[in-house]
Amino acid sequence: MKFRITLEQDEDGRFVVECPTLPGCVSQGNTREEALVNIKDAVQGYVESLKKHNEPIPPSIDEEVVEVYA
Repeated sequence: MKFRITLEQDEDGRFVVECPTLPGCVSQGNTREEALVNIKDAVQGYVESLKKHNEPIPPSIDEEVVEVYA
């Protein structure tokens, strides 16, 4: 499954990452890579909890990225 995430660097230099599709699913890391690993674990745990409690799982996303030069 694929979920959209947001990644921002805070004022202390840490990376904060959130999955808007899954309310409250937020993580962080000292590096971008660490934050991405951490949110992947958080999303996995969230989805497992939804399954355990027979809650609906939001649909997987399908998106493309385009790059433009200005």
